[in-house]
Amino acid sequence: MTDTLDTDLELLVPVDDVTDPEVSIVVPALNEELTISDFVEWCKEGLSKAGTVGEILIIDSSTDETAQRALALGARVLKTPKRGLGRAYIDAIPFIRGKYVIMGDADCTYDFREIKPFVDRLREGYEFAMGSRWRGSIEAGSMPALHKYVGTPITTSILNWLYGSRFTDIHCGMRGISMDALLRMGIVSQSWEYASEMVLKSVRMDLRTAEVPVNFYKDREGRLSHHKRSGWFSPFQAAWINLRAMFIYRAEFFALKPGLLLFALGLLLTLPLSFGTISIGAATFSLYGMLLGATLATLGLQSFFFGVLAQVLCDYGTTARERWTRVFPYTGTVFLCIGLFVLGVGLTGALAIHFVTNNFTLPPAGAALDHLAVTGVLFMIIGFSGFCFTLLLYATNVRYGPRNA
Repeated sequence: MTDTLDTDLELLVPVDDVTDPEVSIVVPALNEELTISDFVEWCKEGLSKAGTVGEILIIDSSTDETAQRALALGARVLKTPKRGLGRAYIDAIPFIRGKYVIMGDADCTYDFREIKPFVDRLREGYEFAMGSRWRGSIEAGSMPALHKYVGTPITTSILNWLYGSRFTDIHCGMRGISMDALLRMGIVSQSWEYASEMVLKSVRMDLRTAEVPVNFYKDREGRLSHHKRSGWFSPFQAAWINLRAMFIYRAEFFALKPGLLLFALGLLLTLPLSFGTISIGAATFSLYGMLLGATLATLGLQSFFFGVLAQVLCDYGTTARERWTRVFPYTGTVFLCIGLFVLGVGLTGALAIHFVTNNFTLPPAGAALDHLAVTGVLFMIIGFSGFCFTLLLYATNVRYGPRNA
């Protein structure tokens, strides 16, 4: 029998379909007729060992007999266009009936006969159970040396460094998640980066997370992995888009604290020179030092503001917004910014008045008016930037109701 919710999607339901499943094994497949029969049998064995009623949902974009073989063995099959791994999971969400979801690959490289540890962790209250090949076993020849010794360890370390997490294998394709957490995650990635998006959001959402050891096997004889099918550049492309996701979801790491440091350094160079040149031993700091300081302070301030906004936009919930609106209360911050801007106009105005009243000539190099004018320009920049930042910070809380048709 079939069920259709979307013109692009068609759900094929087996005759002996289960009812009210606790677990949904949800796996995309693309031309996996070589392994799909064994995979479905592995899933059935895994569900039996876990002592649970479960459904097997294959998201199929194949041109071979994958769908027919899976359906004949009792799996549900969701026929979809070929639109990427992430999109496959997004398409499947309305069709998932289980309380817990187990994800992976249909190529028999992950051992779905051993899903019990995932089910156990989820039943214990963990919301995200991440598989780890490094905590389990990796069969010889199952993973290229570049992936095993360079790609996965490095990208895992980068993610742990950026997010303060402790994963050992962020690219493991076998993982479990509660349906509630999956819905709250709101996965949007269309391609390989969906895997990193899940990991990143699990950290951002502060999900209760466990790692589960898994066994990883090499491809069956005659089967090419999806990376090999896509060409030699595919692993590098996958690594890059995963890194892109890591950086975007943690943009404040690169902007907030480094920006604050630059801003402080810029002020330290600029403000002491506001009334003239300073000599410390053989070193003399003058107008050029001020200009450098003002540049660093401007760059640092913008970076800090971008970091705050990135943290607010990527935060799950309202914690970051509430924290930063306490640090920058609207009325007080706006009046402070206006005051700084007016002060800056006054300091630069003194130089402008001198210029006009002295036959349009500037004071001698190094004069106090020159130094005060640089400080004034910096105050104007801080005031105007701070005002705009405050508006944007509070604009992140703007919401609209449903749009009229």
